[in-house]
Amino acid sequence: QVQLVESGGGLVQAGGSLRLSCTASGRTFSTYAMGWFRQAPGNEREFVAGLSWIGGNTYYADFVKGRFTINRDNAKNTLYLQMNSLKPEDTAVYYCAAGRSLDTWLVLTTAAEYNYWGQGTQVTVSS
Repeated sequence: QVQLVESGGGLVQAGGSLRLSCTASGRTFSTYAMGWFRQAPGNEREFVAGLSWIGGNTYYADFVKGRFTINRDNAKNTLYLQMNSLKPEDTAVYYCAAGRSLDTWLVLTTAAEYNYWGQGTQVTVSS
């Protein structure tokens, strides 16, 4: 089992940057595919970015391509999301998630594929 704790959210002006962190418990973090999702009030939870468990394969939602970067540090059991050029529409609660995949290069892109979730961290972008 994996427990995930996000941090790094906050209030930022449009055009600014934030880096979210997700720290995992346990010694098996490196064997999980990881992802970031977000949910704004009244909206469904949506995929933001994902990372395979081996090989560093990544995939991004179109609305963050070129602005957000996902990466992991397995030695620190930590997943990151660097968010640049933030827009007011990026305002949401951001969640990290961990999932199992037999394919070491596969990026999981749907919420149903993930087994473990963090509690979320609020990101607010002011205009």
